[in-house]
Amino acid sequence: MNPPPVTPDGRYIVVRGRLWRRADPALPDVERQRLVDRLMDARRAVARALRTKDDAALAVARVAVEDEKIALGERGPVWWQDGDPDLNRRMARNTVYADWFATID
Repeated sequence: MNPPPVTPDGRYIVVRGRLWRRADPALPDVERQRLVDRLMDARRAVARALRTKDDAALAVARVAVEDEKIALGERGPVWWQDGDPDLNRRMARNTVYADWFATID
């Protein structure tokens, strides 16, 4: 499986035409891996809660997923400092990346 395309500025990956914010590249590798491991644990907790129909556990697990994504920089305040807006979850063809995206689509 090929990795998803990354925008030229490194801020987003593109999955099925949609932009998804990448983790903050300034995170040290050890810290990033620790956060990714915790994110995967939280995602497994979501799946387990869904399987067992445990609404309380599901709520806790979803908060944990959100917290780890914020810590990674994939959600919450943007990690870049140039004032450009966050285009997370937008269709690449409708953004400033449209011309670039047209070359890879």
